Amino acid sequence: MLKLMTDDLQAAAFSFSYGFIMADIPAGDYEKGKKVYKQRCLQCHVVDSTATKTGPTLHGVIGRTSGTVAGFDYSAANKSKGVVWTRETLFEYLLNPKKYIPGTKMVFAGLKKADERADLIKYIEVESTKPLA
Repeated sequence: MLKLMTDDLQAAAFSFSYGFIMADIPAGDYEKGKKVYKQRCLQCHVVDSTATKTGPTLHGVIGRTSGTVAGFDYSAANKSKGVVWTRETLFEYLLNPKKYIPGTKMVFAGLKKADERADLIKYIEVESTKPLA
């Protein structure tokens, strides 16, 4: 009985903290995110095709597991991380990619401002789900 109560309390605490984390992520602004993408991401990533550049395509990134774009040469660290990219995981990752995935090949230092990360994620959410031409 005590174990069941402990499990319930842990689940409730997780649910509360998860909800709290989600509430902390700003909604993001598409147009501002487009600007951030062009300035900080476009050199290495595409979002409107399945092509790869220096970095993997971001088309379809939401819901994808890290290190799984066919034909892209990921680091062992990125392949083994096994994170599923969601709004929340991207928000944390984009703060400091090298800290989130030690050993990643990505040379991007990250976006320190929460609003910039949220804006970029909003842009990626919209663009990465559009049908390919």
